[in-house]
Amino acid sequence: MHIMLCYDGSMAAGTAIDCAGTLLPGAYARIAHLWVPPFASDAVRRRLWQGKRHLNEFVAAIEREGAAEADRLVTTGVVLARAAGWEAEPLVERSFGGEGLHLAELAEKLSPDLIVLGSRGLGGARAVLGSVSDIVVHYAPAPVLVIPHPLLTAERAALAGGPIVVGWDGSVGSRRALAAAEHLFGVRKIVLATVTGDGPTEPAPSGYDSVTREPRHRYPAGGRAVAEALCATAAEQRAAAVVVGSRGRSAAREILLGSVAMAALHHVPRPVVVVPLRSPDLPD
Repeated sequence: MHIMLCYDGSMAAGTAIDCAGTLLPGAYARIAHLWVPPFASDAVRRRLWQGKRHLNEFVAAIEREGAAEADRLVTTGVVLARAAGWEAEPLVERSFGGEGLHLAELAEKLSPDLIVLGSRGLGGARAVLGSVSDIVVHYAPAPVLVIPHPLLTAERAALAGGPIVVGWDGSVGSRRALAAAEHLFGVRKIVLATVTGDGPTEPAPSGYDSVTREPRHRYPAGGRAVAEALCATAAEQRAAAVVVGSRGRSAAREILLGSVAMAALHHVPRPVVVVPLRSPDLPD
């Protein structure tokens, strides 16, 4: 299993490594860190500043020290990944903003089986504007595993052997989600979860455990009601992760209205895998 793990040195990123190592043991990972302006930290920049007459030297020093900081930070990520049982190596990329888009472009080049990143649990207005994890999910060519921070004790305990809950409605997106769950978590039990009232559904295929649930609440955009039902199912099943398919809507519409995939990212407090409508390594 080839993984691209997005690492920024935060607690959320450290949680993502620890949890993904339990979910996907023995993987090979590229620990990707984006080196973005202003490159060096505030404390380093204050130490380097010597006045406007030395501006060129200041810029060069920021570049030098920023590169060294980036190398040290990604090395920490590699150490954490190896401690989690992965074979890992660093990948530092210089970027000029737009981290989410840059990470998606990087995934195009690397062609990983899975992209992994941590989420800091953004909600409200900041979620509407889109976090890095939202943007990666919208544009990445491969399934994206988003691991929320923090996880509770029961949610962490489920990572090692819990089943995988797949959102199922018979659509192409749900079939892709099932194929991804089998590819990524093949030895685990898979539970197909159908939520009534989200449009027509097809019966779950034979050979899988299946659960049908009514949503507890109704919202103007149906995605949140389905996500809450999936969350309740995952809690009942003591699931390690939830896998959902993307319906391929535009990024702006999904961020503003909330699809099932986007709602799951913001309302399911367990690892969530979002599978794009088209992923070259999965069967149609």
